[in-house]
Amino acid sequence: MSLSAFHALPLPIVQLSLDAVLKCGQSFRWSTFPLPQPNDASHEYRLCLYDRVVCLRQSPTQLFYRSVYPDPQPSETQARLLDAETLVWLKDYFQLDVDLANLYQEWGVRDQVFLNIKERFSGIRMLRQDPWENLVSFICSSNNNISRITKMVQNLCIHYSPPLLHISDPSCLESRQAYHPFPSPSVLARPDVSAKLRSLGFGYRADFIQKTARLLVDTHGTGSETWLMNLREETTEKAREELLKFMGVGRKVADCVLLMSLDKREVIPVDTHVHQIAIKHYGLKGSANGKKINMTPKIYEEVNKKLVDVWGDYAGWAHSVS
Repeated sequence: MSLSAFHALPLPIVQLSLDAVLKCGQSFRWSTFPLPQPNDASHEYRLCLYDRVVCLRQSPTQLFYRSVYPDPQPSETQARLLDAETLVWLKDYFQLDVDLANLYQEWGVRDQVFLNIKERFSGIRMLRQDPWENLVSFICSSNNNISRITKMVQNLCIHYSPPLLHISDPSCLESRQAYHPFPSPSVLARPDVSAKLRSLGFGYRADFIQKTARLLVDTHGTGSETWLMNLREETTEKAREELLKFMGVGRKVADCVLLMSLDKREVIPVDTHVHQIAIKHYGLKGSANGKKINMTPKIYEEVNKKLVDVWGDYAGWAHSVS
């Protein structure tokens, strides 16, 4: 499909690199398709929302986007309105109101270590995801890797959400792929969900997902997803306290959700890698030998405080680049 089918948004790649941002372990539902060469863009990226599939391509200076809708197809007037909605969603999802180049410059001034690496990792920004999808995805992330988390999240959608539509692959028109929205809390709260997810290889995470969904629905009913969204208006401490009530949500998972969907831009999810960076480059006491340590609450807090002091209000964004 030619780019004539896409709308163009002027956006230099230093502000957003789709290849880096959509593959770095923030979101796990984007499908990626290599495009036949020569082409203005090398890949197409697709995500199924509840009522449309958003398709993205990128050149060094522009972001190309289009939406695909289920039948019956919208009229020309309706399509213009829906495409305007897609643009609003894109600006919100990628937080394009934040000038990433300015942030990189600010971090470089504050931090010589960042200054030395920023040219190698440009265009990496935090997504502003749907909190429910983000919460479930990071429950799946416990002791896991990106490939397996992606497979789990895709299986959730395939087995618990009917396909919205089927679209031909951009590089092979004969091949059609089904696109499934993310399932709602009420669907995943059903008592038979745990056993099914275990059969799909979720292991102990199966119970965590079902019981988290159950608690959310029992407490907040049909307004569950709205309640989660409204945690954006709470303080970081209050929002974290609420997230920690869910089964399978420890400090790191809670902090991932705070950073990636609840607007808590200063939050840094700490793991062994981040701890080692804090020791090696930022003077935190400890052994920088790469050995796995027991991540106590005290160490977690020390790492957070040290790196927030270095990077400032957008410390969570900076940590994703380092």
